[in-house]
Amino acid sequence: MTASLRVMRNLAATLGIATTAAMSTAAGAILVASPAVAQANSIVVQGNQRVSAETIRSYFGSGPYTAAKVDEAWKALYGTGLFSDVQVSRQGGRIVVRVTENQVINKVAFEGNKKLKDEVLAGEVQSKPRGALSKATVQADTQRIVEVYRRAGRDNVRVNPVTIDRGDGRVDLVFEVEEGKKVGVKDIKFVGNKAYSDWKLKDIITTTTSGLLSFMKSTDVYDADRVNADQELLRRFYLTHGYADFRVVSATAQLDPSGDGYVITFVLDEGDQYKFGDVDVISSIREVPADSLRSVLRAQEGQIYDANDVQKSVENLTVEVSKRGYAFAQVRPRGDRDFASKQINLLFVVEEGPRVYVERIEIRGNTRTRDWVIRREFDLGEGDAYNRVLVNRAERRLRNLGYFKTVRVTNEPGSAPDRVILVVDVEDQPTGEFAVSGGYSTSDGLIGEVSLGEKNFLGRGQYVKVSGSWGENSKGAEFSFTEPFFLGYRIAAGVDAYWKETTPTSYTNYSTDMVGGGLRLGLPITDELTLALRYNLYQREITVCDPSYYSDYGALMWDELALCETSASWAVRQAQADGATLTSAVGYTLSFNGLDSSMNPTKGLYAELKQDLAGVGGDVNFLRTTGDVRHYTPLNFGDAVLMLRGQAGYVSSWGDDSLAIMDNFFMGPNLVRGFAPSGIGPRDVAPCASSNAGTPAYFNCIENNSTALGGTLYWGVSAEVQFPLSFLPKDMGLKAAVFVDAGSVYDYNGSTIFPDVAGWNGNNFYGNPNIVNCKSTGYNTKNSVGNVCVVDENVVRSSIGASLLWQSPFGPLRFDYAWALSKANYDDVQEFRFSGGARF
Repeated sequence: MTASLRVMRNLAATLGIATTAAMSTAAGAILVASPAVAQANSIVVQGNQRVSAETIRSYFGSGPYTAAKVDEAWKALYGTGLFSDVQVSRQGGRIVVRVTENQVINKVAFEGNKKLKDEVLAGEVQSKPRGALSKATVQADTQRIVEVYRRAGRDNVRVNPVTIDRGDGRVDLVFEVEEGKKVGVKDIKFVGNKAYSDWKLKDIITTTTSGLLSFMKSTDVYDADRVNADQELLRRFYLTHGYADFRVVSATAQLDPSGDGYVITFVLDEGDQYKFGDVDVISSIREVPADSLRSVLRAQEGQIYDANDVQKSVENLTVEVSKRGYAFAQVRPRGDRDFASKQINLLFVVEEGPRVYVERIEIRGNTRTRDWVIRREFDLGEGDAYNRVLVNRAERRLRNLGYFKTVRVTNEPGSAPDRVILVVDVEDQPTGEFAVSGGYSTSDGLIGEVSLGEKNFLGRGQYVKVSGSWGENSKGAEFSFTEPFFLGYRIAAGVDAYWKETTPTSYTNYSTDMVGGGLRLGLPITDELTLALRYNLYQREITVCDPSYYSDYGALMWDELALCETSASWAVRQAQADGATLTSAVGYTLSFNGLDSSMNPTKGLYAELKQDLAGVGGDVNFLRTTGDVRHYTPLNFGDAVLMLRGQAGYVSSWGDDSLAIMDNFFMGPNLVRGFAPSGIGPRDVAPCASSNAGTPAYFNCIENNSTALGGTLYWGVSAEVQFPLSFLPKDMGLKAAVFVDAGSVYDYNGSTIFPDVAGWNGNNFYGNPNIVNCKSTGYNTKNSVGNVCVVDENVVRSSIGASLLWQSPFGPLRFDYAWALSKANYDDVQEFRFSGGARF
């Protein structure tokens, strides 16, 4: 007995339970085990206040009360967490159960926490208001709070739980927190890397080092889970770049001797880089010959080995065989390394798999997202043939949605050997976006934008965005709604509405006002190829001068109004005289996205073809075709990336209408850097737009004033090499680039004589358009005489320059400086260009 009580006393001390209670409980348990107690047939409950006696008796069941039954009930009562002490004894033919109830938590509070909000800590603890106070639970909660702070980089945190008695068995539970000093990651080292620099590998992982901007991020603290995830990111990166034998030997974190931060060291074994050798398919299914499957393979002989290409090939083969009626077919890749030639010969084996069916799909953990939003990402459902490849693809789709913090799909045995249950565990995360953006560019000036968006609207997976912008030279508003699964199919349907106004700048001497909306459908053909259909209806109006401004000041300002009007081309004034025009257009975009990253691509191809046909109603008729191709290739020095780009476009009117000037292509630095906005292409170089040579406005008119008219054809090519500035800390986000551009805009097909254009306020107060001798302008004009003197040469514009790219805390910033190598003598150059914005 003495030894038993000593053990119980030690155990009680460990658990924080009173020693006398432990001894009495042990004695009670021994008493219950006696034969006499086994003959007891009634239960008496004492000491209970909130828990009813009947509830306590229910744990003992009906008599007679054997020793085993009483012992089981005693354990179960302790397990409820409602009691700090349970004593069982015998009094005559009765069993007496004396309980001491745990106190009830009135509220849970936190003191001393500044870096983590109460809401964050409350979500971590299990002790809740109106729940029983349990010492074991409080101790576990204390440890959880410590772990949360450690993940935030505060290893020196101290947490002390205290209770405040509120009477009637109620207490306030308060966690007193001493947060301590933040200990971040001082340095990240890589050992064994030869193919890729430390800079590149730091760009792959999510852990970052502490610096001046540490107050804006949380990835610069040591987190064991994050380091484990970084190892997987490194492995995936190397496997997609040919290093099939790559492995992370170790990943260690040591506190710097000075205590300033952790030093994380990744020891790597890169191995050799491999290429694909022979790539082939064999099929054991007689009705599915291998020759008919080779066209869907992504892995090709001679290419650098890429694990993603192997995975995509398996998926494509599985889907193709399934379409032919073999839902249980399995595709297994077999790799055979040739160490001498550094090649991996790949063989995809297609065979009949076991007949296993999906019994059901269970969704767990989603508190906001609807079940059917998750289910629709699966290409299989209850009763369908089970296929692990399709399950993996669904899991990847769910992760890419951005709705969840974590996604995990596992299997559980079903009700029969040929049945399987798919369990989808997810954790919802916030998907709302409120952004305030600010920026400046040399063409648009200062601009600000406020936007409110939700990409999982009401948990239905829909995207909604409302935004408004206001700047020096423009203002507008936009509404957008997208349903990603239209009519139950993987088709993205959307509706847009927008309004935008622009004012004259140093590059354009007129303002525009546009309001409209559109409908769109996005149809994925493959994972990389997408067809987008659209319909747009918008009204647009051009204003050369605002008469209301000048009329407010009387006749003294009329000459300034005349100067404003005469500075614009008669082609632009004709567009103003035509009034508001309505454009009704249908179109499509066929795009291919084979980039490794849409945000920061380093490898792959992106190509798109766009066509729009206007004239489905409305006032204008045109067919516009544009194309854009970009290819990214990593270079073998300094983590540099080469980007090659080609773009071209053509627009023409159809029917009896001529092409409106605003439907032409206006190009500048978006085609060839080093030129001003609308600085390339056909221009009107007529001296003045007024025929009244005696007016003050005429004499003040800028001689040889030119207005961009736009062209119907353009082409452009670019080559750019981006490279990190490795001598600077990676966290600064600075990159540099050198580039060369070439292109041209030409072929103005609009009118050059406008005999009936009215002047200000609908009157030809300043006379009729002046017919001039265009050859006297000194330019090689396209026409000899007219109100508009067009210079339009298919001259190659080219430039060379350098850029600085900064992923700043205030948003992406880009600085370009370019020198024009060749140009037309009427083009406008702009050597320096700056653009950027912020989202905060």
